Amino acid sequence: MSKAASRWQIPLADVSLGPEEIEAVTAVLKSGWLSMGPQTQLFEEHFARWLGVKHALAVANGTAALHLACEALGLKAGDEVLCPALTFVASANAILYTQARPVFVDVKGPHDLNLSVEDAAKKVTARTKAIMVVHYAGYPCDMDSIKALARQHDLKIIEDCAHAIGAVYHSRQGPQKAGTLGDIGCFSFFSNKNMTTGEGGMVVTNDDDLAPQIKTGRSHGMTTLTWDRHQGHSFSYDVVAKGYNYRLDEMRAALGIVQLKRLSENNSRRRRLDLLYREYLENVEQLDLPFSGAPAGSSQHLFPVLLQDPARRSDFMAALAQQGIQTSIHYPPVHAFSHYRRLWPPGYEHHLPLTEDVTSREVTLPLFHTMTSDQLLEVVRAIRSYFVQD
Repeated sequence: MSKAASRWQIPLADVSLGPEEIEAVTAVLKSGWLSMGPQTQLFEEHFARWLGVKHALAVANGTAALHLACEALGLKAGDEVLCPALTFVASANAILYTQARPVFVDVKGPHDLNLSVEDAAKKVTARTKAIMVVHYAGYPCDMDSIKALARQHDLKIIEDCAHAIGAVYHSRQGPQKAGTLGDIGCFSFFSNKNMTTGEGGMVVTNDDDLAPQIKTGRSHGMTTLTWDRHQGHSFSYDVVAKGYNYRLDEMRAALGIVQLKRLSENNSRRRRLDLLYREYLENVEQLDLPFSGAPAGSSQHLFPVLLQDPARRSDFMAALAQQGIQTSIHYPPVHAFSHYRRLWPPGYEHHLPLTEDVTSREVTLPLFHTMTSDQLLEVVRAIRSYFVQD
């Protein structure tokens, strides 16, 4: 267990870094080249090959990835983007950065916390330009239906894969990795993710027209970078578009190269832990377990449960905390935040009854690849003990 997690006997998530990561970062520091250089290029090459895409572009974080995706698709004031309200606020924020407006879509229900295609179809208007899907907890959305809706209305698809690195969707064409199913895929390598670089992200696409826009957009719209000029490929540069400082540094890229090699094994461990949770909790009648019976292929980023009684959530989380078990809520619904309420007239109804139900009852239990079976059983025992009073 990392020092950061040691205040909890069983943390919600944990970071696993070893000698290989330390050696990789140390080598970068000794090289003297610290930003957007050979390690970043290598990380991009490894990631593109692993995912099976033509273009992978490393960026500063997952939010930057989403923003660049929205920019590359030309979103602007007056446009609308369908997206779930059950997501981290970065998903919707990235849409706002372009002055487009998120249109919040309900979830399928307590059994499936992903975006409802049926509700999305009802909310398409002449202003709708794209759908941003979020593979919640690592479970892929119903991408065949989403792609059919996108074709029907000529919409672009952005995949928010912050939870779903390594997840596989079993489409009608066969298995496909999350991030390769839409026009642009966006990944986060934040410290609680299945693989981490501390901060960092990746934008991926198979579109040869979108990739150059993303590449220039991440570095001030410049045609060449310092590393290009250092290698003698160019002596100056032009600025051809509005851009941002969304570059990834070499230390994080070096971490990413090492972490990517371990991802498959680590995700497999998460799947075994997920199955154990389901085995031990399926008969706890006070809980609902989302995604039970879901097709194989999740990256198992989170293990969410739903309390039957939302009034007990604070007490339930406090009881586990007293035993050193960290829990969390993923997530408060975006449309309920103060800033987002101000974007619509008072009393505006988003019509998200299922989202509002599940977000009042959701609790996220600890899940990380270095979690032991004994730790998981401690969580289960604490939950069962809490409900004994019923």
